Amino acid sequence: MSIAIVFPGQGAQKVGMAKDFYDNSEVSRKIFDVADENLDFNIKDICFEENEDINITEYTQAAMLTACVAMYEEVKRQGLTADVYAGLSLGEYTALVASEVISFSDAVKAVRKRGILMQQAVPVGVGAMAAVLGLENKTVGDVCDEIDGVVVANYNCPGQVVISGIEEAIKKAGEKLCDAGAKRVIYLNVSGPFHSFMLEDAGNKLESYLENFEMKAPVVPYVTNVTAQYITDNSEIRSLLGKQVYSSVKWQQSVEEMIAAGVDTFIEIGPGRTLTGFIKKINKDVKSYNIQKYEDVETVVKAVKGEQ
Repeated sequence: MSIAIVFPGQGAQKVGMAKDFYDNSEVSRKIFDVADENLDFNIKDICFEENEDINITEYTQAAMLTACVAMYEEVKRQGLTADVYAGLSLGEYTALVASEVISFSDAVKAVRKRGILMQQAVPVGVGAMAAVLGLENKTVGDVCDEIDGVVVANYNCPGQVVISGIEEAIKKAGEKLCDAGAKRVIYLNVSGPFHSFMLEDAGNKLESYLENFEMKAPVVPYVTNVTAQYITDNSEIRSLLGKQVYSSVKWQQSVEEMIAAGVDTFIEIGPGRTLTGFIKKINKDVKSYNIQKYEDVETVVKAVKGEQ
């Protein structure tokens, strides 16, 4: 058995995430305490109490990282480890913490800065994103190539691609994609045109900011969104994290790469089941598990260890 542990990104957040881990696990509680020591707002209020800030990028990113790392630490304490880590967009930072590339205290400061840079990069209403359902990746890419101002932001799974860019160009592309046979084009409720050329300046500023933090070689490899390749040394990590802000997220390709390398079991840790759903559409033959509640940990650990 070869195991990949994967972490969701922005969009999966919900009020109450990891609260049961905080209540029941000392290692999880410690992560929230470290986050509060390194942030300029109360992370527990964002994650646990009803609020609107949880969906604002500059808060969401630190909250998601904290919740997912807190959950992962309890999974690790119960003896479940991976042969490779990966995360969707923001989730890649949780993978970096799990791979021991960066300390959690540094990572939470980095994603706080990342969220602010992404939030401020483009005025509200100038950019947009849309999910395209029911078309092949190449078809979506070809339509985007024909229209200035729109690019593929995410390759999520077969039949689900996200596009990003200038709002008018997104509308034009949406019409063309429907004409090309898309089942649906869904405009997303996001605060910016993420993973597009419009965030290149934010990505470059983030890369410079990351010079403040030590990045070690991964103890366990992780797969980067930018190239969908395994990363085993630390020579390109800062550069890749800068590019990730304005490059396509190659999630489908990342999962296919892990399967080609022998991964047969995926465990998603974090709120929701988004990645588990994508993985099932990418390859129905691999096993996939999901941990989003404290009680899930024991169930999944037993199931996985029973198969080893």
